[in-house]
Amino acid sequence: MADIVALVMPFFGMILLGYVSGRLGKLSADALGWLNFLIIYIALPALFFKLVSRTPIEQLTRIDFIAAALAATYSIFVFVFLIGRFIRGSNIPESTLQSLAACYGNIGYMGPGLALLAFGEEAAVPVALVFCFENAMHFIAAPALMAFAGGDKRPPLILAWDVIRKIITHPFIIATAVGFAAAAIEFQPPLALQRLIDNFAQAAAPCALFAMGVTLALRPLKRIPVEISYIVPIKLVLHPILVYVVLSFVGDFDPLWVYVAVLLASLPTATNVFVIGQQYGVWQERASATIMITTVLSVLSVSLVLYAIKSGLLPPDLFP
Repeated sequence: MADIVALVMPFFGMILLGYVSGRLGKLSADALGWLNFLIIYIALPALFFKLVSRTPIEQLTRIDFIAAALAATYSIFVFVFLIGRFIRGSNIPESTLQSLAACYGNIGYMGPGLALLAFGEEAAVPVALVFCFENAMHFIAAPALMAFAGGDKRPPLILAWDVIRKIITHPFIIATAVGFAAAAIEFQPPLALQRLIDNFAQAAAPCALFAMGVTLALRPLKRIPVEISYIVPIKLVLHPILVYVVLSFVGDFDPLWVYVAVLLASLPTATNVFVIGQQYGVWQERASATIMITTVLSVLSVSLVLYAIKSGLLPPDLFP
């Protein structure tokens, strides 16, 4: 267990330092602008490209792994949507945000750094695949349901183009796609370019986690919404369990890939859920509270998942 603490505490410590800095500092949210630009447009894309481009192309085309991971995540989405819509009586936009809060983990800011720290560079490919395809699905699901509910008044063709544009222009997805192409032709960047990429890639995790902590500090918890009572256990407990069961049932995947997918599923709600809520004027304060609470509690949930993996309590295949 000491090894797990040594692994997890520095990682969450970066978030804590960002949170404390955000609370003590006198800067506004606008002061994060250039740091977020560095993270989103340079550092994390450099990390994704670096790791994917060095991977044999045959490992990058595992449609069965992608389909199984998406099936598990979107089973959670549908389950929570039904709870919100028919048990809680929420409208479609609110139910959509609840569903995203329960299945959209912080796989962009937290996922790469933690997975690479826990499993090494071999974790890069499953991280990239899960991130790209899950993000694409989230970018499709949110505007589609908002349009269906009447919350998005744009014509269908304009809405569809906006969804496609967000997917194909997302810097993480572009970097991963370029990494796929580089892996396919076995491209090796010149030494000077490779060192530049390496330097930015090394900055990705510390900058992303610190910025995440500051962002949490600038969105103080005002009240605990009722929805937390089912979203938190579903996100931090049921989601990773379902991913594990589905991947075990579907096929004989590399144990490392299974463990990476389970770890990513155990992460707290993504800050993008608040951004989506803000975009549509729905569930903003409750999204912020969900992100804060799941992030705090994920210190325990992530530690337990890593302990189960590292100690051998979690076999790589539930149905050998």
